[in-house]
Amino acid sequence: MKLLFPRPRGGLFAAAALAGAALLTACSPIKIVNGLTPSSTYGFEGDIGYGAAPRQRLDVYTPLPASMAANGAKPLVVFFFGGTWSNGDRASYKFVGEALASRGAVVVIPDYGLSPVFKYPVFVQDSALAAKWALDNAARLGADPKQVYVMGHSSGGYNAAMLALDARWLGAVGGSPKQFAGWIGLAGPYDFLPIENPQAQVAFNWPDTPPDSQPLAHASAAAPRTLLLAATKDKLVNPVRNTGQMATKLRAAGVSVETHEYDDLSHITLIGNVAKPLQWLGGPVLPPVLAFVGLPAGR
Repeated sequence: MKLLFPRPRGGLFAAAALAGAALLTACSPIKIVNGLTPSSTYGFEGDIGYGAAPRQRLDVYTPLPASMAANGAKPLVVFFFGGTWSNGDRASYKFVGEALASRGAVVVIPDYGLSPVFKYPVFVQDSALAAKWALDNAARLGADPKQVYVMGHSSGGYNAAMLALDARWLGAVGGSPKQFAGWIGLAGPYDFLPIENPQAQVAFNWPDTPPDSQPLAHASAAAPRTLLLAATKDKLVNPVRNTGQMATKLRAAGVSVETHEYDDLSHITLIGNVAKPLQWLGGPVLPPVLAFVGLPAGR
């Protein structure tokens, strides 16, 4: 299913959109967004080790009783942040944790090894270890172990895709993609050889990048159900080559794929739109994510 969410570009909406874009590209945009994000709408357990390395730490956001589903079953979403595998940290994505936990999901946001210190496949291996921790601890956290999802934005969407599509990574830590109820990619790069981005070149040791590092190479009938979201005017990750090709190949293999394309969002505002302070930017992005993981899709 392909859904488009166009918005008028004139008048007050255009001014608001420009203001939001400016907010997200300011000196400390995520700090501003997180500062405006409620802190009383979820439970929190932070700085948990999923491995021994300094970057192998994660935070957990849990729903308050009032936001639990009527049957008590809660999905668990492991969210991987973007940053060209070169920057970012879990604390900066409080707004994602709040958006999902306040509506009934348990959310795990891990750090992972970043380039140039760590290169492919270390960040995928870290992501697999974090996802395995989430699978093993889902019941303890109050989530349904059969409703675990991996989700990511930009390079984090790549991480999520590799875990969902390439069984090597979870298999190495005693897990399997079959344990996922689905995966969610927001503006993820799934087919990007030859590599042009300088940071990505370092992260993947270009030109000695193995062809099987590309998620699209692993799209098959074994993939879990899939939700793909992209901005049609994304200038950083080509939505046709990446989201479009992934959707086409998975559907051809018989996988259930839902896609949403947004004319009024950019690569950055696609993820920013899930934050309460920025949901007026366009979209909406959060409702299809909530619906995909089995939660009420109210904005």
